Amino acid sequence: MLFMDLVTLQNWFVRYKESSLSGRYINTDHIAPLLNISARKIDVKQIGVSENNADIHLITLGSGSKKLLFWSQMHGNESTTTKAVFDLLNLLKDPDNDLAKSILKECTLFIVPILSPDGAKAYTRLNYNKVDLNRDAQNLTQRESNVLHELIYKIKPDYGFNLHGQRTIFSAGDTNKPATISFLSPAGDEERSITVSRKIAMEIIARMNTVLQQCIPGQVGRYDDGFNINCVGDTLVHIGIPTILFEAGHYPKDYNREITREYIFYSLITSIQYIAQNDVTGAGYQDYFLIPENGKCFYDIIIRDVVLDGKNVDIAVQYTEELAKNDVKFVPKIVKIDNLQKFYGHREIIGKKRTIRNEIVTVEIVPEVELLKFRLDSELFSIEQVKT
Repeated sequence: MLFMDLVTLQNWFVRYKESSLSGRYINTDHIAPLLNISARKIDVKQIGVSENNADIHLITLGSGSKKLLFWSQMHGNESTTTKAVFDLLNLLKDPDNDLAKSILKECTLFIVPILSPDGAKAYTRLNYNKVDLNRDAQNLTQRESNVLHELIYKIKPDYGFNLHGQRTIFSAGDTNKPATISFLSPAGDEERSITVSRKIAMEIIARMNTVLQQCIPGQVGRYDDGFNINCVGDTLVHIGIPTILFEAGHYPKDYNREITREYIFYSLITSIQYIAQNDVTGAGYQDYFLIPENGKCFYDIIIRDVVLDGKNVDIAVQYTEELAKNDVKFVPKIVKIDNLQKFYGHREIIGKKRTIRNEIVTVEIVPEVELLKFRLDSELFSIEQVKT
């Protein structure tokens, strides 16, 4: 077995990171040149169109008997995993990389880099018809859902990789550490039975967690496994296909998810190597349960211990992501005014019982209001919009 340590992964990320992709706004216009270049070395083809007639592509590489199916940006505004997929592809296309050769000998990889091109273009969770594709696995009302459904039944994958992104609210357990990456072995029935398929996915997740704990200790979470047959992952497990849900989350100050991207890259390599070089039976599934379940302990900003309308309160601010001129703007909005001692802010401003007011005094400090600048007594504070 090839040994791969953390230093190797770090060096590989620097070497194979796809420099043309960055930030949060990634759509088919961004990846089209990469697909054209890749088509010179590997199989890239159109496998369908979206509801607004945008192309959906499939990348296929490898000749091994173990079939791995990946799909990213099922939700168009969840782009971090797409960036990491192209970093991974750069590694796998390197003819001098011994691990790549080993993987491609043992595995065949099928990759849909953007399943919802319309959602990606509009930077939204939903597709062109305002449908959540991850709630359409049974009814199959959308073209994109049928493209994935037909692909699954055509290739009959041994493993499914369901690649997503999650909000900044999530913590690793009820702690002050963000869930920078979360995983899930989805349930296949209402009872959330621990089947062989789930155990196999759990064993792979446990392996990835072992690697990640070396670089982001305490920042890996386990996503909720409530069963919903309308979700693609749950449907796959229901028919016996081990499936791993990836959720790319928040790393401190990394709103562009470039640091998280690196850890997704590590995770993808680790999981694929593990599958390529082992007969994964699920025997090592127990360590999956050492990963804490996701909590919801974070706001983007908490302004603590201020006086508002004569009351001592904390104020929570959350960024709303808005697409403007092909760029994602992070607009800070007040979401809660209360005692928030049980919550954490990715940024915290200590009020020291000073009176808070908006710099524009005609605007009240109430939920849903944008809060770009405010005063604590006479001191002016600024909440800058995150730039991508």
